[in-house]
Amino acid sequence: MQGYSKGFTYFICLVSAMGGLLFGYDWVVIGGAKPFYELYFGISESPLMQGVAMSTALVGCLIGAMVAGAAADKYGRKPLLMVAAVLFTVSAIATGLFNDFTLFNLARFVGGVGIGVASALSPMYIAEVSPAGIRGRMVSLNQMTIVLGILGAQVVNMLLARDTSVAASQAWNVEWGWRWMFWAETFPAALFLLMSFFIPESPVYLRMKAAPQTDGRKSEAGLRELFSHRYAKVLLLGLVIAVFQQWCGTNVIFNYAQEIFVGAGFDVDGMFINIVITGIANVVFTIVALYTIEKWGRRTLILLGAGGLGLIYLTLGTCYFMGMTGILMVGLVVAAISVYAMTLGPVTWTLLAEIFPHRVRGIAMATCTFALWVGCCTLTFSFPSMNAALGSSGTFWIYSGICICAFIFLFRNCPETKGKSLEQLEKELVG
Repeated sequence: MQGYSKGFTYFICLVSAMGGLLFGYDWVVIGGAKPFYELYFGISESPLMQGVAMSTALVGCLIGAMVAGAAADKYGRKPLLMVAAVLFTVSAIATGLFNDFTLFNLARFVGGVGIGVASALSPMYIAEVSPAGIRGRMVSLNQMTIVLGILGAQVVNMLLARDTSVAASQAWNVEWGWRWMFWAETFPAALFLLMSFFIPESPVYLRMKAAPQTDGRKSEAGLRELFSHRYAKVLLLGLVIAVFQQWCGTNVIFNYAQEIFVGAGFDVDGMFINIVITGIANVVFTIVALYTIEKWGRRTLILLGAGGLGLIYLTLGTCYFMGMTGILMVGLVVAAISVYAMTLGPVTWTLLAEIFPHRVRGIAMATCTFALWVGCCTLTFSFPSMNAALGSSGTFWIYSGICICAFIFLFRNCPETKGKSLEQLEKELVG
């Protein structure tokens, strides 16, 4: 990127990627708080209300993603990142503060809007300010901060949760522990807001806004143009990639760790330890992805992810069916997280930020991110009922089937984008 030093480019990418850090923390912290706020609000025996509590933030994600594209094209990338930081801060404080279940969900909804905005804007901003040769690695920084946020939430949850075998400690968990899990997000959210004042506006956005003054062209595109025949193929690819990242099933391991590990024979204390183990694997293999995404390419990694997860879930479902428990089950879960972290986690955001032309990138990213959160919302809401009806074995067999179908589609339709400028990709994919 012309005009910025390499060091400053890294700095502004890292600041933008803090949206990913908060996205990861806010998204996963609820999994550790779940056993305790369910007892506090009296919903531990209601799968429907459990699904509502876990999905409220995801509904906010849908709203945030839906408005992010048009707002980013109208007001700029930087102001929207600042709005996301404010929403994260407000949600972190309010979620732990409220004693009413409805208000609790309202606070989660606000945080979800922040997630939706950040998930659409952070990778797009990074892609627009990064040189082609390191763009994949820079966008993958966003995924790196997401998994660091996930690990941070997991560690905070483990440290705050007291010994569940002691009555007094369990009472503290139910009354205060889950609140502090949410409140801990306040510091990084406030830091993100502060640092966002020091980043520039995206040069792509500035060129778009200058276009009408220089050549009379309309610089912004709406949904009607995005859904036109010209963009149909690339939009379908983006939507499938986005939804598949969620429907592959890996994210239920983070949000429903209690059910996953208790079903594998562990108590609640063992659950927290295993959650941190999966978080460490998530970080380690995301670091691996930072190096492989430019060497192996996006297409290779996304196919590896789809095929690898299909086989792992098939095996995991079979082990649940046979009643296996213990370390083998943890190993399979860690393997699934590792494959996801190295492939679908970072590659999805990289591809979505790369494949769309400048003219429709804002609205296209918002549309695909909206679809991603629809996928996440349906996945998260359906898991308790599906797990109750089909058992863990049937549930993971379904996820395996989804992965295999996605592998076939992506093998036929996903191009390689590494090392190509955004302008070159626009000519190749749209013409």
